[in-house]
Amino acid sequence: MTAPLVTILDDEPAIREMLTEALQEAGFRTMSFGRATEFEAALLQTSPDVCLVDLSLPDKDGLTLVHRLALEQGASVIIISGRAQVQDRVTGLELGADDYIIKPFEPAEVVARVRARLRKNAPMEQAGETAKFNGWTAHFDRYMLIDASGEETAFSHAEGEVLRLFLERPKRLISRASMQETLGGAAGESFDRAMDVRISRLRTKLREDPKNPQLIKTIYGAGYIFLGDVSWS
Repeated sequence: MTAPLVTILDDEPAIREMLTEALQEAGFRTMSFGRATEFEAALLQTSPDVCLVDLSLPDKDGLTLVHRLALEQGASVIIISGRAQVQDRVTGLELGADDYIIKPFEPAEVVARVRARLRKNAPMEQAGETAKFNGWTAHFDRYMLIDASGEETAFSHAEGEVLRLFLERPKRLISRASMQETLGGAAGESFDRAMDVRISRLRTKLREDPKNPQLIKTIYGAGYIFLGDVSWS
């Protein structure tokens, strides 16, 4: 079985070397890049399982790159950044990142976060990859929603995690605690904000009325419930 591939995009050679050594010792394959243009060129030839992305890049805005990766690549995206403000973390998650690690960090922490993301991805790969519900088709193998007319709307890996959670448990209350346990991440305000952002984006892509959504209902003080009829293939 081929070891998972982790790409490292950071303009600091010492950090690239440190992460490469730690990840390879943990059994991962790695590719490292100092510039976004080199990284994007490599993506045309390979498909990483996890992308570690620094936000402060010399040739391209890191947040813009994270957003594109989240929409177009099947990989999990973990931001590694010296930007420690809450708003920076929230923005990264809003744009589709799956996790956010603040510099300085211990290499063992990054390895643990990468392993956690791969564990969270595994159920998605093992279960059915296509779900139909209320005139929509969700293709989890290519991160795409298709409506009854055939119009396509891409969703990110992070949004896909939440959508799959709803589609696997239709018409059942899903508490915040259950979401945190299933999807991972530290409980608290940051996790709650990340979930609010992902659910809001999903509602927009499903063309829900923000004042009266019909598919993803908020049960205040309790959690969420998905009211659609779902079939998997």
